[in-house]
Amino acid sequence: MINLKNKVAVVTGASSGLGADAARAYAQFGANVAILARRKEKLEKLSDELKNNFEVEVLAAGCDVTDENQVKLAIEQIVSKFGKIDILLNNAGVAVRGGVHQLSVEDWDKSFNTNVKGIFLTSKYVVPYMIKQNYGKIVNISSVNAHIADKSDVFIRHGYNSSKSAILGLTLGMACSYGKYNITVNTVCPGLFESEMTENTLFKSNEFLDFYNTNCPMSRPGRKGELSGTVLYLSSDLSSYVTGQSIIIDGGMSLI
Repeated sequence: MINLKNKVAVVTGASSGLGADAARAYAQFGANVAILARRKEKLEKLSDELKNNFEVEVLAAGCDVTDENQVKLAIEQIVSKFGKIDILLNNAGVAVRGGVHQLSVEDWDKSFNTNVKGIFLTSKYVVPYMIKQNYGKIVNISSVNAHIADKSDVFIRHGYNSSKSAILGLTLGMACSYGKYNITVNTVCPGLFESEMTENTLFKSNEFLDFYNTNCPMSRPGRKGELSGTVLYLSSDLSSYVTGQSIIIDGGMSLI
């Protein structure tokens, strides 16, 4: 039922993890894909993979989403190649560990610059094209930690909590403003998934994993690809009347 053929999807933070998985899912269902990240060499590898495995066109653009000029040039490059942008997945993000008594101003700014300003900048330059074509699907990646926190020192990331919560407010504002242009804007809030962000921290702690698996209703972290179904739904016309929503994908952990 999901058909993205002839659609153009833009994915930020696409060089690894959930962003790369989403790019694969978009390509699998027929979308041409533009993948953006700072690490161009990883993008090139993913680009080759997508072209070899799926009959789609791929554009890989090195881009720091906190740099307005880089974002502007990348979006112009995408529109020049494909002529339009139908889907925007704002996935680029960072998690800086520490509480307010530990974080430097630079740490705090890093969280907000990537997690919030990055979404603002990419949306700033994509939305005008979506308004012009009277169509668009925007999916912002937040986190379950926008809804819940934890007293464990392993999870003390106050800049992350705050910036991911800000994404929820930004999503609501955009959804209300752009619905009249047939643009839907939604948020996906992943729980614990193995990624470049977590594999060398949370997944290295047997104590933490034992605690997580004991308390999570599904008794495990998320697996590779398990976020893609929700992303595809919100990026396709199956969700044509869904906007301003926040969907938590965490195996029920936030229920505890």
